[in-house]
Amino acid sequence: MEFRFTEDQRLLQETVRDFLAGECTVDFVRGQWETETGRSPEFWASLAEIGVPGLLIPEEHGGLGMTEIDLVLVMVEVGRAGLAEPVTPTAAVAAPLLRDCGNEALAKEWLPKIAAGEAIVAVAQPTSPLVPEAECADLLILRSGDGLYAVPAADARITPQKSNDPSQKLATVEFDPQPAQLIASGANADRLETAALDRGALACAAQQLGACEQLIQMSVDYTAERKQFGVPIGSFQAVKHQVADIKVALEYARSHVERAAHSVAQDVESRSVDVSMAKISAGEAALQGASTSLQVHGALGYTWEQDLHVWMRRAWTLDLAWGETAWHRERLAEALFDGGPPAVSFGFEPAA
Repeated sequence: MEFRFTEDQRLLQETVRDFLAGECTVDFVRGQWETETGRSPEFWASLAEIGVPGLLIPEEHGGLGMTEIDLVLVMVEVGRAGLAEPVTPTAAVAAPLLRDCGNEALAKEWLPKIAAGEAIVAVAQPTSPLVPEAECADLLILRSGDGLYAVPAADARITPQKSNDPSQKLATVEFDPQPAQLIASGANADRLETAALDRGALACAAQQLGACEQLIQMSVDYTAERKQFGVPIGSFQAVKHQVADIKVALEYARSHVERAAHSVAQDVESRSVDVSMAKISAGEAALQGASTSLQVHGALGYTWEQDLHVWMRRAWTLDLAWGETAWHRERLAEALFDGGPPAVSFGFEPAA
């Protein structure tokens, strides 16, 4: 088993990092808050040119045919840049769902559009009544009863809802299920929905790593510049230890996220449990990063004018997306103690 990323995977990550460093500045993120949809079709088209929406789409449908192991490095960069475009629902969740649902006509119609950056797909989360990105989506994957439906946006009643993060677009969605829109039912619908939840949670966890890295960098930069008693405050041991503690939490979480990416890509038996562990540890690292960064900035991060505020809100928002930490802890506890999802991982066997 090979756990190191290949040179090509690292090159893909660097390409996305360079692109976002140039195109997704904090001024761009703030500027999107003031637009009607909060999203940029031009930016999405540029993202499609470097292949991001089509990473998990088979080559015969215009994608790159990669796996979640490749995607997880890209999502780290999405989190580092504070990018709010719908990469998670469309590229990380909807594309593989449409690929795996067994409806060839649906896949043939929508996957090439997603890969080309011509379509955005929103997916309902079983852990929340709100549907992110429904306002800008062309297609929605929704649950009703024991069925999973692919509903064109024009056939749904979408009501925007307020969000704590101005970069996040949430809505409630109502629709009248039609037989022609049904893509799966019963156990098959449950299987697709669980896989979608795991992919969404994995993508969020990877973004939390990126956001945490950015929070660490901003803290290091500020404490190296800000002086008290004639020296940078970063030279004080108490400040060093706080930032070092975030770094330790980040690296601890990184191993869980990369393990979960392998589990999702290989669809191993312990996939759901590995994803929950990744979401928990990455969420804790990002929240710790937000809290500590706020402290070492002397609480400046509370103001809208301070860029730190952008990543603090993103850390809080990602913690609630695709299953908040408490929900994933409950799923993990169910697996370990109540005979829930298989928890076998790296040789660990829960007590009988």
